[in-house]
Amino acid sequence: MDKETEQEERMREAYEEEHRQVERTKRVHELNDTMRADLDLIGVRIGNGRLVITRGVAARGNDFVDRAVAAVRDFDAFTEDNDPYGEHDFGIFPLDGVSLNWKIDYYDQSMKWGSPDPSDPGTTKRVLTILLADEY
Repeated sequence: MDKETEQEERMREAYEEEHRQVERTKRVHELNDTMRADLDLIGVRIGNGRLVITRGVAARGNDFVDRAVAAVRDFDAFTEDNDPYGEHDFGIFPLDGVSLNWKIDYYDQSMKWGSPDPSDPGTTKRVLTILLADEY
């Protein structure tokens, strides 16, 4: 293979890898949005470790928790500044004059280590945490 052909091959491979990464990010974004949209079964999610409500949020009562969960479910204020990787995995919002954060973490199936591929629901368990900003 001559130098020009080698360079073209490297450029093609780089383009294909970039395209795969864009597709992985898009899939992570979709999976995260789907998880947040499906928070109707709060007790089940908490029971199976897929939703964590911190002590500070829980101390404000069930009504506050329900409204915080609804705010996370409806959150759509993503920008380049607060979502630089386009994964929709973090947000900040006010509730009753208090600043809250939510974040999604990716674990392997054993929930012991990080996920090897957050774009693959077969290898990833997502955990959504809702916390007071000062608990972060």
